[in-house]
Amino acid sequence: MLGVFVGSAALIIILSVFNGFETLILSMYNKFTPELRIETAFGKTFDINTDAFTNLRKDKNVASFAEILQEKALLRYGDSQFIGTIKGVSDNYANYKNLDSTVLQGSFTLKNGKENLAVIGSAVQNYLSININDEFRNIEIYSPKKGVESSLNPAEEFSIQSIHPVGVFGAQQQFDDLVIVPLKFARSLLNEEKQVSFVELNLAEGVDLVDFQTQLKKDLGKAFIVKNRSQQNELLYKILNSEKWAIFLILTFVLIIAIFNIIGSLTMLVIDKKKDIAILSSLGADRSLIRNIFFSEGMMISLIGCVFGMLAGFIFCIAQQQLGFIKMGAENLITNAYPITIQWTDSFLVFSTVIVISVMASFIASHLSVKQAQDLKGSL
Repeated sequence: MLGVFVGSAALIIILSVFNGFETLILSMYNKFTPELRIETAFGKTFDINTDAFTNLRKDKNVASFAEILQEKALLRYGDSQFIGTIKGVSDNYANYKNLDSTVLQGSFTLKNGKENLAVIGSAVQNYLSININDEFRNIEIYSPKKGVESSLNPAEEFSIQSIHPVGVFGAQQQFDDLVIVPLKFARSLLNEEKQVSFVELNLAEGVDLVDFQTQLKKDLGKAFIVKNRSQQNELLYKILNSEKWAIFLILTFVLIIAIFNIIGSLTMLVIDKKKDIAILSSLGADRSLIRNIFFSEGMMISLIGCVFGMLAGFIFCIAQQQLGFIKMGAENLITNAYPITIQWTDSFLVFSTVIVISVMASFIASHLSVKQAQDLKGSL
C-alpha cells in the first residue's frame, strides 16, 4: 500500500510540474505569437490588396489585423556584426496583449513622431553589445537589393539604413534575433512596396478559434495557409508533449513494480491463511469464492494506496502553488519556484493507470491462490 501511495503521489506531482513548465513556456510564447497567422502556400510574400483581406480587416470577429514583412538582414553596431531578422509591423501590431510584459529594457515603442524606432531581441543586444541609452549610436541594417547585378562597389548591392533601438524584449529563443521596426521602414529597406510576408490575426473575445480558422481556410482557398499557435511552432508543442509522456511512462513502470508486489504479498497471505482456506473449502467454498476474496484484497490495497497517494500529491501541489517552498536554485530566472499547474484530467489518468495494473496483479495473485486450494482441503 505504501508503494502504491508513493507511486501515485509522484505521478500527480511530476505531471503537475510538467504542466506548470508547459504553461509557463506557452504563456511566454503566446505573448509574442498571434492566434492565427496567414501565409502564402507559394513563395515568400503575397499581395493583401484583395477583397478577401479587405473583408477580413473589417470583420468584427477580428480584434487585431497586423501586416508583417519579414526578412533576414545584416546588422551592424559599431564594430560588431550579426545576421538577424527584420520584422516590419503595421501600426496596429502594438494592440497585441501583453507585449509590454516581454520588454526587458526600455519600452515597446516603434515611432516617436515621424522618427522610426526599433525594438530588438535579447540575442541581438548580446551579440552587438547594444546600449539603448546611447542616443548617438544607431543600428545599421544591410539588405541585398533585388535585381541588382554584381558591381565593382559592393556597397551598391545593398540597401543600407539606420534606426535607433529603444527597447529590448525577451520571449523565446526563436524570437530573440528579431529587430522589430515600423512596416514603412521595412518596405523602404527591403524595396517591397505592396506585398507582405504574412498576416497576423487575434480574435475578439468569445470567438471560436477552430470554427473561425476552418471558415477562413475556405474563404482564402488553397493559395494560403492558416496556422494556429500550435501549428506555427509544431516542434515546441511536440517536445513538451513527448517529455511529459516520457516521464509518465517511466513513473508508470515504477508504479507497476510497486503494484506487482501485491502478488508477493497475497502469496504470503495464502501461506499464512492455509487453515482458513482449507476450512472455507471444506464448508463448500468453490474456487470462484476464494479467488474473489484474494482479488478483493489486492484491489483494496491498490485503491487505498492510490486514493491517499493522489490526495497527498494534490495537497503538495497546492502548497507549492501558494507558497513556492521548493526553489529553482538559480537567480535571474523567470520564476524562482518550480511552477505547478493542476489538471484534473491527470487524476483520471493516474487513477485509470493504477486500476488497470491493479486488476492485472490481483487477477494473477488470486489465481495463484486458487491453485493451492484443492491441496489445502485435506490438510485439516
